[in-house]
Amino acid sequence: MTDTGTVRPSNEDNFLIDGALGLVAVADGMGGHDSGEIASADALTSLAQFLHASTDADSNGVPPTFRPSPFDPGATDPDGIASDAALAAMVTLHDAVEFANQRMYQTNLANRRGDGGGMGTTLTGLWQPEPGGPMLVFHVGDSRLYCYRAGRLTQLTRDQTMYQEAIEAGATGHLPPRNLLLQALGPSCDVHPDLRIQAVEAGDVYLLCSDGLYGATSDERIAALLAGAGVDRLGDCCKELIATALRDGSRDNVTAVLLQCD
Repeated sequence: MTDTGTVRPSNEDNFLIDGALGLVAVADGMGGHDSGEIASADALTSLAQFLHASTDADSNGVPPTFRPSPFDPGATDPDGIASDAALAAMVTLHDAVEFANQRMYQTNLANRRGDGGGMGTTLTGLWQPEPGGPMLVFHVGDSRLYCYRAGRLTQLTRDQTMYQEAIEAGATGHLPPRNLLLQALGPSCDVHPDLRIQAVEAGDVYLLCSDGLYGATSDERIAALLAGAGVDRLGDCCKELIATALRDGSRDNVTAVLLQCD
């Protein structure tokens, strides 16, 4: 579910649930009224289009003009436990994110918005290429992915922000604003998504959300709400997460997408 919230005039968040692909993703757009909404929607559409073309034997494949940058999937599997199929899928996923970025970057250039300008968006999600197989996590920006497992909430993504970088460097005192992104889809020709392989367990609940949720509501409150997220209550839990963020003072669009593994 997604909500415009109480302050913003429009909703620049979008989400995608594609059961045929095993794909769930959230995108939080930027670039001003309308442009942010277009950016987040276009990123999700381009991502799904690429993955469908790459996995559908009857399709014509990806556009011949697209040339992905080299990528070593072994970097996402330092313990060497992933199957060859999972590593191959990781390459496809990396290329899909690059494809979405290049399409938006070319749109920005066509609109005479050079590097660092134009519309952009975060992009965070999960792709499960094979039923019962591992989840492949992809992440650009500061939307988040959490896993709630056995009563414990774990953040699986790292915010790609100047604020997070300053905290990790041990900075104290005056810190950068929380919303200054180090990476986003669209403003630059290069994007380097964070990718990882996530082994799943029965009962796992995964939460994908925009910063409108976690920026106002603590992890402890989120975990308490997810404790009641049975498979028949995912919709109610999304409503509760959004309502809680708004009560906690969120001034942004708020998006929450829940997935439970059986």
